Amino acid sequence: MNAAEIHFHNQLTEDHCPTMAEEVLAGFTSKPKYCSPKYFYDQKGSVLFEKICELPEYYPTRTEEAILTRAMPEIAALAGENATLVEFGCGASRKVRLLLESMSVQRYLGIDISREFLLESTRRLAADYPWLEVHAACADFTRGLALPEAIDPQRLVGFFPGSSIGNFTPDAAEGFLDSLHRLLPPGSGLLIGVDLVKDHQTLEAAYNDADGITAEFNLNLLDRFQRELGIAFRRELFRHRAFFNAEKSRIEMHLESRIAQVLQLNGHTIRFREGESIHTENSYKYSVPGFQRLAARAGFASRKVWMDEHGLFSVHYLTASPGE
Repeated sequence: MNAAEIHFHNQLTEDHCPTMAEEVLAGFTSKPKYCSPKYFYDQKGSVLFEKICELPEYYPTRTEEAILTRAMPEIAALAGENATLVEFGCGASRKVRLLLESMSVQRYLGIDISREFLLESTRRLAADYPWLEVHAACADFTRGLALPEAIDPQRLVGFFPGSSIGNFTPDAAEGFLDSLHRLLPPGSGLLIGVDLVKDHQTLEAAYNDADGITAEFNLNLLDRFQRELGIAFRRELFRHRAFFNAEKSRIEMHLESRIAQVLQLNGHTIRFREGESIHTENSYKYSVPGFQRLAARAGFASRKVWMDEHGLFSVHYLTASPGE
């Protein structure tokens, strides 16, 4: 295998695009309207998200990277020798490089729904780490996962950075962790980033950056649905809104209609009132004990927690307990 070669596994079914249309139609005809945040991540959306991670207002990325850097000796000791590292949501792979350069890893599997971004990221890893066996699985991990046959199920360490667990409702987060518990053999590790509850000003600034990159990321959904589903959106008739819902301990992102308007999707009429919004994303914020309790209900035991000195963010090392 040459330095830039990867093993690619396509786990998306052929009916994925119709499924997307069905999901979008169901969300847009609900009250209130909503959309799954997994559809943010087409090629452009994935690039925009990497730009968000570099913004001064967006503390999670740099804070998590600093925590990982400081904690790497302990993480490597917990993971043990010759692990297979499985990353759920393969981004630009900056954080995973910290792990690859400090842990004893034989094999890497990146999983992401955006095929182009996944291939680009994993090919860079294969080129930069020629000793590493690199696998890429194009999959929707919100629908459940199966390991590719080429991946030895023993000695797995899962990696789910960026507080992406916060995009799930607490019940759905527990369900997702339960699916990971069924995927990972007993004793396997799961390294996961979790954003913490903090002052509202810091939270809201992180999702309303001065450069408008987060707004562009949100509005890019309309461009994608127009291109892939044929919905005749005029993006100037929508605005980005993000705010902290204290009662539910979450940031909410919305696309708000500036006017009353009518759109069509697969012969169905979608009506918007002026000011009505599409709820595009939640980002739940946890306390450390609260997240540990959620993980325990899904079958994971807490081994270690690291935080920054300001208590903005946490990184948890969990291990999969034996099933009942």
